Amino acid sequence: MSTVTVSEFIEAQDVDVWRLLTDLPARAGWLSAVGSVEVLTPGEFGPGTVWCETRARPDGAAEPEEFVAVEAVAPTRLVLTSRGTGADYRITWTLRTVERRRRGCTEVTVEQEAAPTAPYGRVLALILGGLAARAVEGALRRDLADLARAVRPQRSAEAA
Repeated sequence: MSTVTVSEFIEAQDVDVWRLLTDLPARAGWLSAVGSVEVLTPGEFGPGTVWCETRARPDGAAEPEEFVAVEAVAPTRLVLTSRGTGADYRITWTLRTVERRRRGCTEVTVEQEAAPTAPYGRVLALILGGLAARAVEGALRRDLADLARAVRPQRSAEAA
């Protein structure tokens, strides 16, 4: 199993970050790598919620990816799973309120674990492990930067 973890300080309250992170219809509007989102389960967001995102791959092709929320503890912890080609993924978002520059903000940590599910997945992990980890780290950092950018205008509008 390989694990990649990244963190970012976001100048917003954890409840505002959580609200945006779990607003599935809005995801395609703020995640730069996501072209579309289709919510597959009705009702409020929570454990059992399933959706499909179409994400841009590094080569420019679009790839659908299905996510399942397996744990949702507002506004501090969100755990998702996704079945990939040759690997299963577990993505854990942790939100922690901190004081930074004398203001409240949220430290957001994303951890992605990949467990190979097929023999070729294990071989690829051995051969491309470091390269894949750097690509995943870059994608997670981009998602965090997108989240930080998207939550700032909401925070500014609410303060006005």
